[in-house]
Amino acid sequence: MEQLKRVVNAGNLLLGFSLYFLVQLLNYFFTGAGGPQRLATRLVPVALILYVLKAYRENALYPRLGPAWNRFIAAVYVAAAMIPLLYLEVEYEQLFIYRSGAYNTTDLLVGAVLLLLVMEISRKAHPVLFGVNIVMMLYTLYGNYSPIDFFWHPGASLTRVVTAATVELSTGIYGKYAQLGLTLVAAFLLMAAIAGGFDAQGSLLRVVRALAGRRTHQVPQTAVISSMAVGMVSGSGAANTAVTGSVTIPLMKQYGIPAAFAGAVETAASMGGLIMPPLMAAAAFIMADFLGVTYWDVVVRGFAVGLVYYLVVAFAVYLISMRTIEPGKVNPPPVPNYDKLKTAVFLGCIVLLVVFLGVLNYSPMRAALYSASLLLGVLIGIHLYYRSVGNPDFAQERIGLRLAKALETYADLTSYIVILMSVLGIMIGLFTITGFILRMGQLMLHLGEWHVAAIVFMAWIFGWLAGTGLPPTATYIIVAVIVVPPMSQYGINPWIAHFFAFLVSVWGELTPPTSLTAAVAASISGASFLRTTYEALRICAPLFVMTFSIFVRRDMVVSPGIGQFLDTLIVAVSSLAITFATFGRFSRERLADVAGRGLLLALAFAGSFIPERGYAAAAAVLASVLLLKGVVGFRTIGPPWGSQPIRPAV
Repeated sequence: MEQLKRVVNAGNLLLGFSLYFLVQLLNYFFTGAGGPQRLATRLVPVALILYVLKAYRENALYPRLGPAWNRFIAAVYVAAAMIPLLYLEVEYEQLFIYRSGAYNTTDLLVGAVLLLLVMEISRKAHPVLFGVNIVMMLYTLYGNYSPIDFFWHPGASLTRVVTAATVELSTGIYGKYAQLGLTLVAAFLLMAAIAGGFDAQGSLLRVVRALAGRRTHQVPQTAVISSMAVGMVSGSGAANTAVTGSVTIPLMKQYGIPAAFAGAVETAASMGGLIMPPLMAAAAFIMADFLGVTYWDVVVRGFAVGLVYYLVVAFAVYLISMRTIEPGKVNPPPVPNYDKLKTAVFLGCIVLLVVFLGVLNYSPMRAALYSASLLLGVLIGIHLYYRSVGNPDFAQERIGLRLAKALETYADLTSYIVILMSVLGIMIGLFTITGFILRMGQLMLHLGEWHVAAIVFMAWIFGWLAGTGLPPTATYIIVAVIVVPPMSQYGINPWIAHFFAFLVSVWGELTPPTSLTAAVAASISGASFLRTTYEALRICAPLFVMTFSIFVRRDMVVSPGIGQFLDTLIVAVSSLAITFATFGRFSRERLADVAGRGLLLALAFAGSFIPERGYAAAAAVLASVLLLKGVVGFRTIGPPWGSQPIRPAV
């Protein structure tokens, strides 16, 4: 019995299902066998099993219950997930072709089991989405009792709810959102998992600290640079914060950054992982699907937004550092050569991914696979070399353990995305059944009859409210499905409408009460969650302005080329000016300082919102001159000890 327990346990089961998950994905990546819908029927239940086993192993399934009950419940959930997995393996062709629209009792029972399991897991993993889906199910069943004509619909049966969410295959749990998660998104997550398994992200942090942290004022920039690099392949603000923030936040506090500011800096830097291509929080793939364009078309526009965002965050961090950190030199710890090699390989593979996509015109999946394969091969080579030469840091590290960690990391990242997409598929399916999307579209069109700005304003309110409780990907999909079509009907360019929806979803992730990224940063820094969120919102204030300025500086996201470069440059200068007006000072005298910052703010808004590019460029030039003067003066008046002699270097 003891030998059996050592073999059959949660850890080994998790590793086994993770391996099956990876093998099925690789088979699809290289052959395309069965298509994405067939892949979804095979791997969505496995994603549920992976979540259950991981939660059980970490005592996070039902912590209030004892080990015996958790073991029993985990076994029941795994068995429940195996039912649709095995059933659809046998009945897929019958369901997809012969019984489509005329499902039998067994189909309904299997679908009900899957739906109940997904709903329970969503209750634990995505409680807000769970609540929305419960409300939508009740609305779907009893919409004919609505006293408000706008929300009235004939109602639908429970059978219709179950089939639409499960066995219809083209919608709901197995629909296109889960399929995107299992195909394109899963391919790009390979790099993040491999880097995590071989600690390439940790190597990156140590190298960046050594390069960017030679002076005290430069130490906080470690958070910006490392978060940008990690975020390009993780696409998750919270995951980015957990990886980089555990190092950068204590480091910033060590050199004098207050806890709330340290958490806010890491929050703002990690949120860029949602914006910075090539992953863009999975929104890039969904946006390409909505617009019917290539993935690279989205990425080349996303780089303009992402680079401006990180430029602003880096500038804000510089100003905060000048006000809070005493000047001096730092002697960073030495960095081993293998850390330098891992960092170079990691960053090089990211660059190679962009080259594959934009220069060689490889398909996104092929580019991601080639880049991830190269990263894995070189990291294995580095590990084996340093182990063979007797490096003590590698003496106790086995290559199998590194590969197992990469495998589990990949299964964890991908299963999270797949479950999220499946839950979103249920919600969008219910929106469609009830006609809710059409009703909201009609409401937006009526608002547009008054003025197109009313649509934009209501779309922002709708997206912001949704984003305070939903993950960014979920918010973007909802806004894109409900709001973008009426915006397009009133002449708003689809590129602008979709990037507007995307930026609104990111802004919603920053705002209380459910900013997961800020919550993780606050827990690491030990500061108040609300104070951390407030300071992060101040740092990211230009993102709010950029959300609306793309309607005027339209070439930034519409037409790649010289027009995009000029509009991006104007927006960048305006964003930097807003940041200085928020965190900088022109003078120790209050009146002169307020006047200078007020003028700079006026020029920034002129550059962002004057339609004529010539006038906007002139405002940007004046703002840059005033900004340069302010930065030069701030080096003296910014620090609280600016009038005192600089203390000896440390």
